[in-house]
Amino acid sequence: MFWRKTREAIGRFHPAHQHLTLERTVTGSAGPGEWAAVLASLSQHETTVKRRKWQLPSRTTAVLVPLIHVLSEDTAPDGAIGVTADFRGLKEPGKKGPEQDLPVSGRVRRLTEWFVVDPWLRVRAELRDGSVLEIQVTDRVRHRKIHRVNPRGKHKYKTKKKAVQRIDAKRTLARDAAVRRPGTPPPAWVRVRLKDGKRTALNATAKLPRVPEENDQLQAILTVVAELFRWTPPQTSGRTA
Repeated sequence: MFWRKTREAIGRFHPAHQHLTLERTVTGSAGPGEWAAVLASLSQHETTVKRRKWQLPSRTTAVLVPLIHVLSEDTAPDGAIGVTADFRGLKEPGKKGPEQDLPVSGRVRRLTEWFVVDPWLRVRAELRDGSVLEIQVTDRVRHRKIHRVNPRGKHKYKTKKKAVQRIDAKRTLARDAAVRRPGTPPPAWVRVRLKDGKRTALNATAKLPRVPEENDQLQAILTVVAELFRWTPPQTSGRTA
């Protein structure tokens, strides 16, 4: 009986909003109009849901919502935006890789290493200019557990971790789209590759030495994506850049 009204309110949310609230994940592909309905539903969350258990993941409002807003402006009227978001975090079972022992020497008796990989965001958008934009964001954390013996024979255990983030963006251009090399290079932390074929594809990759703060995450994604639009004349690139 507790929180009955809140549960009823959640039941009236858009299905994608409900899934984000209860499961902290969402998967779907729809046009800008349907995503507008999802965003309208999400905008009611803060005033409707007060229980901490059902609060939206912070990346929903800091990254997903504004990113869908930006992409909706450039998506073709009959185009689709596909989203796969997993905001369950790094501790979710299945994201941890196998442990392995590394070579040791000296007073280190054992060194165990494992990785936790979290591909928490995938987006695909069919843009007005005929190109297709794909984005993937992955967090990876390296864990190391060290067993050491000090000069007095005392055993000590220490765990270290190092987090990095990889942002991959791909823009597949429309057939016969004009391409030109930008006059200035991309930022040092972004790598751009051009692949010719029936449809030219531009790939931008960034490996950040740390996971950005929530308020900086969207800007990091858009900076990588913007590099893909500097390779086409202004009249053919979308406003996303």
